Amino acid sequence: MEENTQVKNSWDYQTLQKIGRGAAIAGGSAIAIYLLQWIMTVDLGVYTPAAVAIAGIVINAIREYMKGEIDR
Repeated sequence: MEENTQVKNSWDYQTLQKIGRGAAIAGGSAIAIYLLQWIMTVDLGVYTPAAVAIAGIVINAIREYMKGEIDR
């Protein structure tokens, strides 16, 4: 059996790693939504549109960074 293979009905390293990655994505998404909601309600005056745009760019950059296969 290959070293990086997930074993059925087992709490092996690969399974725990996938669960952890899913939890991190879910938690990160919740934080991102909260921050976007907060940024959109904060009155930064003339800088509000720029702050919202920058927040969107940062979130998209993080999403793009996390895409793809894991290089091992």
